[in-house]
Amino acid sequence: MFNIVLVEPQIPQNTGTIGRICVNLGATLHLVKPLGFDIDDKAVKRAGLDYWKELDLVVWESFDDFLKAHPIGKNSYMSTTKTDNLYFNAPFKKGDFILFGSETKGIDERVLLEHPEQCITIPMGPKGRSLNLGVSVGVVLYDAVRQNYEGFEKITIPNTLATKES
Repeated sequence: MFNIVLVEPQIPQNTGTIGRICVNLGATLHLVKPLGFDIDDKAVKRAGLDYWKELDLVVWESFDDFLKAHPIGKNSYMSTTKTDNLYFNAPFKKGDFILFGSETKGIDERVLLEHPEQCITIPMGPKGRSLNLGVSVGVVLYDAVRQNYEGFEKITIPNTLATKES
């Protein structure tokens, strides 16, 4: 449904959590190297649980390689703290690419400055500086799904909470 792009992620648990979110929402996860961990890292798989094997995963050798294949355009959004454009004003559409930078550096400022209209942010109070990467992806991706829910293919999960008749 959507494409989540993590540019040079550093923390395996965040990537595992994001992979799990992507599986649950039918999104493709793009990882842009260099990564701060090995994809086979136990921490990634532990955070992704048994979802990791179901993940639609694409790995890119560099940000430049990703940008050559998917230039920033109207179907791309870059999450950053360096804009006032709120994510909930973005008109997300199926197939869009939503980019998130590394936990320590964010997205290359040169790219942000070239495409300010494609930058989005999550509002925070005066004491906040940023959110955990997994939380940020969840916030933005679930709003993108909300905007396109009519076309969302619900994953059927067995109801394990059903009560048994006595």
